[in-house]
This record gives sequence, C-alpha cells and structure tokens, in this order.
Amino acid sequence: MQRKSGEERREEIVQALLDLTAEHGARDVSTQAIANRVGIAQPTIFRHFPTRDAIFRAALDSIGRKLLDVLTPMLSGRGSADARLRKLLTRQLRFISRRKGLPRLIFSERLHLEDPELKAVVRDIIDRYTSRLEELLREGVTQGCFRQDLEPAEIARLIVAMIQGLVMRWSLSDFEFPLDQQGDVLWRLLEPALQAPDSRPARGSGSHPNTLD
Repeated sequence: MQRKSGEERREEIVQALLDLTAEHGARDVSTQAIANRVGIAQPTIFRHFPTRDAIFRAALDSIGRKLLDVLTPMLSGRGSADARLRKLLTRQLRFISRRKGLPRLIFSERLHLEDPELKAVVRDIIDRYTSRLEELLREGVTQGCFRQDLEPAEIARLIVAMIQGLVMRWSLSDFEFPLDQQGDVLWRLLEPALQAPDSRPARGSGSHPNTLD
C-alpha cells in the first residue's frame, strides 16, 4: 500500500478532529481519539502537529481558506451584485452544512475562553470575509441594484450576524433541518431591504428562481 504524504495525513487528522467535534464537542476531543479515528498510533499525530491546539488552529485555518476559495467567484466575479450575493448565501450555507464540526468548535467555550490564538484565527477569517462582502455591497450600490443610501459596512456585519445566528440554531437543533436550503430564506429577508426602488421587479414577474447553479 502506498504511503500517504504528510499533507494527506494532516488533512486526515484535521478531518477526524472536525468529525469528533461534531459528535462530542470540542472539549472532549483527545489526540488518542483522533488517532483512533484515523487509524494511526497516537505518536504519529505529533509528527504532524506539535499539540492538539495546533490541530484546532490548522482545522479553522484550512476551512477559512477553502471557504474564501469557494466564495471568490461570487465576491469577485462578473454579473449583477444582487444575483451574486444571493448565490453566495446559498454556497456558504452549503459549505458549512458539510462541516458539522465547524459550528460546534466556533461556538465552544474552548474557543471563547480557553484559546486566544484559536479565537484570533476565527476573528481574522470573519474580518476578511466581512471586508469582501462589504466590497460586493459597494459594487451593488455602484451598479444601481442596491439602494444608494445603503451602508455597506453596516449591512455586511448584519449579514454575517444573520448567518452566524442561523448556523448556531442549526447546531443547537443537532442539525435537524437542512442548512443548505436556508439561503433563499435569508435572501427573501434581505432583498427588499437592499434593492434600489427602481430595480425591484414587478409582483408576479417570476424573477426568483427556485434553484441556483
């Protein structure tokens, strides 16, 4: 059997941590449990990560980079800003729905009280995402599809807060509802508040498709 590369093994370790966090919470995840899930000896963990905390930080850093990669076509792409924002909401929730350990970690006591470095990683990810979202909103104002009196920085923070609240409810409900189907719900709340008056479609025009590519 071909030996796995260091990068492949680190990815397995990170994924095992996220899976175990989804099942048991962040506090109860040990390096032995991670090793058991991956199918390796515990000392092997420390060949790739110096501490358990380093695995948590690597997991969040990896997720943050992948999330921004997934959302970049909407944040920096072409086309109307409102259509891209709507698609972004759906893509973001779909991304999170496939990583149930993420909300269990982000909303854990471990992150908020026990590990300042872990908190700093999360804050950096949120700040970068919020800044990119603000740029998209400003673009929408320039295009004329969003209101001219819109406050992009304020609205960007509000959208982030709405997503965080939705993800927390999903986690607290033990993932009982399909998070990836909530993008349209958020958009129906946001669209009337964001759109410029002369860009609103006539009632019954069928401008809101049920699916996105």
